[in-house]
Amino acid sequence: MSRLSKFLPILILLIAAAGAAALVLSKPRPEKREFEAIVPVVRVHTVELTDHQLTVLSQGTVSPRTRSVLVPEVAGRVIEVSPAFAPGGFFEDGEWLLRIDPHDYRQALIVAQSMQAQARLRLLLVEAEAKLAREEWQALGRGEANPLTLFEPQLAEAKAALAAAAAGVEQALTNLQRTEVLAPYAGRVQTKQVDLGQVVAPGTPLATIYAIDVAEVRLPLPDAELAFVDLPLGYRGESGAGRGPRTTLRAEFAGGVHEWSGRIVRTEGMIDPVSRMIHTVVQVKDPYGRSKPGRPPLAVGMFVKAEIVGKKVENVALIPRSSLRPDGRVLIVDAENRLRFRDIEILRALNETIIVKAGLADGDRICTTVLSAVIEGMKVIVREDGV
Repeated sequence: MSRLSKFLPILILLIAAAGAAALVLSKPRPEKREFEAIVPVVRVHTVELTDHQLTVLSQGTVSPRTRSVLVPEVAGRVIEVSPAFAPGGFFEDGEWLLRIDPHDYRQALIVAQSMQAQARLRLLLVEAEAKLAREEWQALGRGEANPLTLFEPQLAEAKAALAAAAAGVEQALTNLQRTEVLAPYAGRVQTKQVDLGQVVAPGTPLATIYAIDVAEVRLPLPDAELAFVDLPLGYRGESGAGRGPRTTLRAEFAGGVHEWSGRIVRTEGMIDPVSRMIHTVVQVKDPYGRSKPGRPPLAVGMFVKAEIVGKKVENVALIPRSSLRPDGRVLIVDAENRLRFRDIEILRALNETIIVKAGLADGDRICTTVLSAVIEGMKVIVREDGV
């Protein structure tokens, strides 16, 4: 009994192990399954080489080509102002804007004319005396006469006095005419500093005015954009002005977007040392003319966006920016729908488009789908994008 109890635990363990082994061996084996690789679906853009007109974008504020501070050339009290002599008022070339009291200048003209008459009379008297002296000397026959005897200095002095008197009349007449302040060109009043009844002196600012024949917009361009547009650069011995590229200006006004056509006429003489920008100037003729129904005038101070017509490039490809990988390459889908890396030469990168000048051919299919992991030769399923 003692021997049986001694080996009983061992016997139980052996029986349990045998049972467990039988269960494991009798369990059915799982079926083997073959997993198919997941083929990504991608969109492609088909390359079409074409000629493309480049454009350069900028923005600026409208300003007049000519701006002046109007000042009087004579002193006096303002006795009359034109209805156009007000901020925003339009005027034509030669139109009077204000009048200064002319009384003192009329009196000065009368005095100058009197002095001119006296000088003319004195010249006539001296000429008569000189003629008489010359005849008497010739009658005496004493040879060459002294200039003083022939009244030559007196005659010269009388002629000079008459010329001075004539100049005095001309100056007095000019001062009288200057009491009427005239517009130097067709333009508009920006601000005015004087009004009716005010006493002004020569050089007193009367108003700030500007011409309305041409409006200008100063457009900044970064150095990187200069290669895409033909600018009228200035060189020594040349005017620097010419027929630059056409430019379309757009501005929002009264809930609508309006356009004006202009042309770049010059570049400024320096590059901004901080921004490294070069500034070009576009001109628009007759900015206040009613040339297009419903379009407002291109007013001074208006903010505009500009689209400059640039160079025309040949045989380039326009591809979506999403197709450009971080390393500067693109993925080409070959005839077997496998991905191939391709190096390209970029001419210009825009917000949504890349302009490629080398590395692509007509008919190439570029993958536009962003893939996280790509292996050369990887199989894909193609879905065509619109060209």
